[in-house]
Amino acid sequence: MLKENVLKTIKKYNLINNGDKIIIGVSGGPDSICLLHVLNSLKKDFNIELFVAHVNHMIREVADIETEYVQTFCKEIDVPCFVKKVNVQKIAKQNKKGTEEVGRDERYLFFNEVLEQTNANRIATAHNSNDKAETVILNIVRGSGISGLKGIEANRDNKYIRPLIETSRNEIEKYCKENSLSPKYDESNNENIYSRNKVRNELIPYIKKEFNQNIIQTINRLSELATEENDYLEKLTKNAYNEIKLSEESSKIILNLKKFNNLELVIKRRLILYTIKETLHTTNGIEKVNIDDIIKLCANNIGNKYLMPTKEIKIFVGKGKIQFLKI
Repeated sequence: MLKENVLKTIKKYNLINNGDKIIIGVSGGPDSICLLHVLNSLKKDFNIELFVAHVNHMIREVADIETEYVQTFCKEIDVPCFVKKVNVQKIAKQNKKGTEEVGRDERYLFFNEVLEQTNANRIATAHNSNDKAETVILNIVRGSGISGLKGIEANRDNKYIRPLIETSRNEIEKYCKENSLSPKYDESNNENIYSRNKVRNELIPYIKKEFNQNIIQTINRLSELATEENDYLEKLTKNAYNEIKLSEESSKIILNLKKFNNLELVIKRRLILYTIKETLHTTNGIEKVNIDDIIKLCANNIGNKYLMPTKEIKIFVGKGKIQFLKI
């Protein structure tokens, strides 16, 4: 059943094409070992090449054992394996960041390094439907909008793919058992230090017991609806951007102020974020209060005024124009 479900997911979201070269992020846990095993069994069907990228975070004592396990597993199924050791705790301390964030950044950095080295075109990670539901809950708690309800996308930019995104954690563990796989279990997942672990080990079991036994499936249905609506609003936003854009350069974008003020509020908010992303290629550091301040500035339109929501961008409003300047 799991393999058939993965095939449906691949076709539904166009995750794999004939002749693709795919980097698989493998930690050695049930999810990633399952993903590697399934994709390897589909290798001839899709005429694809597989490569494994494994990052040793150097946090737990068993990290080296897990690395050796992944290397051995890859050797047995004849899949090239690339390994990198990263002192995540040291980097986190130096950059004053959380170990989870640094670990994720280092993994994706290495995945892309291997992608370039092998001339691959896709990166597959083993996120499943439980991961997606947990992400949606975390985004709600943090105060996300519709985009946060999307959770983890099955296909991002036709580069990052999640073939297990519609497969549950229970199904994955059952598959590992049925196929005599012996994945390594990360005991730190049982420690409720991190927010995700609290959601996984405390909040979701409580909701299952007291409110809805099928909460994972329910949240994933919500995520699908949110994705459809978000995609539609993104389409409207892009159309509005093309309609009111006066000029676009590498470090400066100018919009028509009058046309912007005539737009619906929901499109205004999205349009500001979209334009900032087009200017900076990121919206990091931009919060709702910044967006609302820009909208107020545009509505008042008294003289030449500007705002700097972050140190990287300055937004001028005046003479019938909104100018987004990269600093």
